[in-house]
Amino acid sequence: MNIKRILYLDKRFLLFLFILCSVGLMLVASAGSSITSDPLYYMKRQLVWMLMGLGVALCVMVYDYGQTERYWKILYGTALVLLVWVTFFGVEQRGISGWIKLGPLPILFQPAELTKILLIVSFANFLHHRQGNMETFSQMLPAFVFTGIPFLLVASQPDLGTALAYISITVFMMFVAGANPKILIALVVSGLGLAILALVLHYQVGLPLPLADYQIQRFTVFLSPYEDGYGGRGSGWNTIQSLIAIGSGGFWGKGLFEGTQVQLNFLPEHHTDFIFSVLGEELGFLGAGAVIVLYGLLLWRALVIARQAPDQRGMLMIVGVTAMWLFHIYESIGMCLGIMPITGIPLPFLSYGGSSMITNFIGVGIILSVNIREKSIVF
Repeated sequence: MNIKRILYLDKRFLLFLFILCSVGLMLVASAGSSITSDPLYYMKRQLVWMLMGLGVALCVMVYDYGQTERYWKILYGTALVLLVWVTFFGVEQRGISGWIKLGPLPILFQPAELTKILLIVSFANFLHHRQGNMETFSQMLPAFVFTGIPFLLVASQPDLGTALAYISITVFMMFVAGANPKILIALVVSGLGLAILALVLHYQVGLPLPLADYQIQRFTVFLSPYEDGYGGRGSGWNTIQSLIAIGSGGFWGKGLFEGTQVQLNFLPEHHTDFIFSVLGEELGFLGAGAVIVLYGLLLWRALVIARQAPDQRGMLMIVGVTAMWLFHIYESIGMCLGIMPITGIPLPFLSYGGSSMITNFIGVGIILSVNIREKSIVF
């Protein structure tokens, strides 16, 4: 790659990313200060993950994404092997057997995060070879099988939040690849309707579902968190405390390190799953709104880069990464606001976590890899 192409990197995309990462470090520092004796313990670890992610992103950026044409099937197979392995031999965390312990190190890695990237890259190549051949359901069926297998493996862990992210990636990438939009919309609406019907029948007539009762309740309790069987002190506790935190922040917020719900540890998992609640309490409506705007600007610049991509393969890869981020943003913020189920998925670039941070930066690398190859440069 000609080094001069780096001059064509989208500066606004990088600026929005830098601001989000900076805000994330501040929030993790505040959220983590009440958890350990070292108030900056989680912030320092998060900074390490960000720097590692940046290094990986640079490596991905300089590599020609078009070369994945040669081994996308291997990437897909690797994703399946990782998901099968972790399904049967994974370390369980918070009811999900989706983690691998990295040798003697006190570090857990979540393969379902990395496999989202592997799926995006391999699916982009798969769809590239099926251009103009997705008008009917039978023509689209191979694509559904392609992403349906990893979806079922992740759902069986059970990690419903990540599994739903796979659906988002599938739908958006197929839509952009030219799949019949009427069929896609019909399938999404039908799937949502069947899921709601299954839950209703479960509670009304005892229809068995492939989930434990506590997992089902955690997925539905946001509808009425005080009716969790314990007066809001059971599975509804997280939603209630999140709403209290965000509501008490008001317009201006209480200030960093000053949020009572956070600093007194009433709000669970506030450095990971509920980082947006920390943002709402300590920086208020103004800070939360600004971050949502930043996310919108980041996604906008990613789509601008996708539109200028030199080929369909690059465009689809960016759309896949954007769909992944969009779902995480919508679900994570919605979960904190009590309008979406509690699935425990991280907020990109803000939530503490190595697996998600590395995965998100790989996504950044893919976008930049397309970005620096989108212009015809004459030297």
